Amino acid sequence: MSRLQVKRMSVGYEHDPILKTLNIDIPDGSFTAIIGPNGCGKTTLLRSLCRLLKPETGQVCLDGENIHHYPAKTVAKQLGLLPQSANAPEGIRVTDLVARGRYPHQTLFRQWSEEDAVAVQLAMDVTGTTRFADRMVDSLSGGQRQRVWIAMALAQQTPILLLDEPTTYLDIAHQIDLMELFRMLNLESGRTLVAVLHDLNHACRYATHLIAIKDGEVVAQGSPQRIITAQLVQQVFGLDCIVINDPVSHTPLIIPKGSFTHSHKPALERSSTNSGPTFSNDSGETMSS
Repeated sequence: MSRLQVKRMSVGYEHDPILKTLNIDIPDGSFTAIIGPNGCGKTTLLRSLCRLLKPETGQVCLDGENIHHYPAKTVAKQLGLLPQSANAPEGIRVTDLVARGRYPHQTLFRQWSEEDAVAVQLAMDVTGTTRFADRMVDSLSGGQRQRVWIAMALAQQTPILLLDEPTTYLDIAHQIDLMELFRMLNLESGRTLVAVLHDLNHACRYATHLIAIKDGEVVAQGSPQRIITAQLVQQVFGLDCIVINDPVSHTPLIIPKGSFTHSHKPALERSSTNSGPTFSNDSGETMSS
């Protein structure tokens, strides 16, 4: 039995159903990606998994028990959350923000200890944030700040980590950088990761398990190799595509067809039969196309 399960769960806002009678098992030790079009309920599902939202019917189970029956700190020792838009307090240092991940482990009789310091240092080492530990968080780049938030979540030392669109607003290099980090965390520590991802090719390359959602319902669950087909992408996203084998990762690679499959020539090529655009060569001479 998986540690984290969804059983016949429906969730809505003011009686407007967003998720409808979902049944989901998150495989232990997996990197699970939740995929689907905008507005299908991906973030609602993630917020329900960490009990920020309470189901109208059904339940989220942690170790076989309704997650809402646990004390908040008990859940916080098992589930870590990296929200979509995290804002650091103004004027806080990197080290101090990462240290906040140790809050669930503090009690009236157990304050800051060497164990906490070790956990914070390990989280910063793993995420590569040690080199700017004493800088202010608001002075960092977007990619650096995201790594700091991940370090805080890792300092929490939970076996399950939930990530809501962790690569949003990052350039392609920083996106790959973070996806590689998540893959390493999953493979080397056995930590279960559950992420909402918009980039379908990132999900196919890095995740071991996918949950495809459309209109609040699960359309397919399983490994990328098993469930990703052109038909599924069309069904879930309404996208006409082909699916090939990625020559590097040997995972499904989705290639949209778009207008490139049409018989007409591109606009630039058509215009060249007229007075076409002009270009400059290396010597600065002007040439017609």
